[in-house]
Amino acid sequence: MSLISIVMNSESMSSPKQNPSFSMDDFAKALEGYEFQFNIGQVVSGKVVQHSLEGVYVDIQAKSLAFLPLREIPVTTASDLAQIIPLDSERDFLIVKEQDAEGQITVSLRQLAMQHAWERLAEVKENGETVEMFVSGTNKGGVTGEIEGLRCFIPRSHLVQKNNLESLVGQSLSANLLEVDPERNKLVLSQRQMARTAAMSELQQGDLVEGKVARIESYGVFVDLNGVTGLLHIKQISNQHIESLFNLFRIGESVKAIIIELDEIKKRISLSTKILEDYPGEIIEKKDQVWETIETRLEKVQRKLSD
Repeated sequence: MSLISIVMNSESMSSPKQNPSFSMDDFAKALEGYEFQFNIGQVVSGKVVQHSLEGVYVDIQAKSLAFLPLREIPVTTASDLAQIIPLDSERDFLIVKEQDAEGQITVSLRQLAMQHAWERLAEVKENGETVEMFVSGTNKGGVTGEIEGLRCFIPRSHLVQKNNLESLVGQSLSANLLEVDPERNKLVLSQRQMARTAAMSELQQGDLVEGKVARIESYGVFVDLNGVTGLLHIKQISNQHIESLFNLFRIGESVKAIIIELDEIKKRISLSTKILEDYPGEIIEKKDQVWETIETRLEKVQRKLSD
């Protein structure tokens, strides 16, 4: 129901006889008794009607003009208030302070822009897209910067360049969003995920890859393939039973293997070396010799994968 309908209904209920000559003056008087509801966090439309040294006065259809302080105006390259927020321009504002004793409400453009930025970044995170972060500083844990006016952080462990962080100040870094939490004002990014995605896009099933052993577990060996990790499961190492992987591999050792499965959605790479064996247990007996002759084994491997 519109405001005019409310007033008209109120007028008709107050008199047993409808007044056909309900004028604009009558409407204005009726508005005086109508209570407008404005709450903190509410987005309202308004029209700029006056500039001052302290800020801008905005007509939001309240009893008094709302006030937009200078501190609540987003930073721009323009220095003239008339250029930033021209008179008679209409836009949305965010209520940040309820009306004072004189009925004046305080509004903000800066906080509304930040609210929209949080919403956009939450959508970007959900879609798995990348963003550009301007690096403005460093601390013990990583680098700090901003995106769309919001402060953000990349932990050292999630940076491609983990050393000499000072050299990153003033640069723009492409990264993925790890955490978007407006309630705690927390915006955390990662280059590692982006690097992993890029590395995986260059790999295909059947590729011969070389990497270093990053971790050894009882069920398999994790191999670092230039920023992305592949799993060499114990059942894929040899066609012969293996008692212990800890006796066969060591951390940092170079390993050559074939990609037998590539799942870009789950970011999972499955590797195999048993497919390279000429006989069961060859990897266990002389894996270094297998690495040395691996190029000659590729044609056989590719035939197996295509069957």
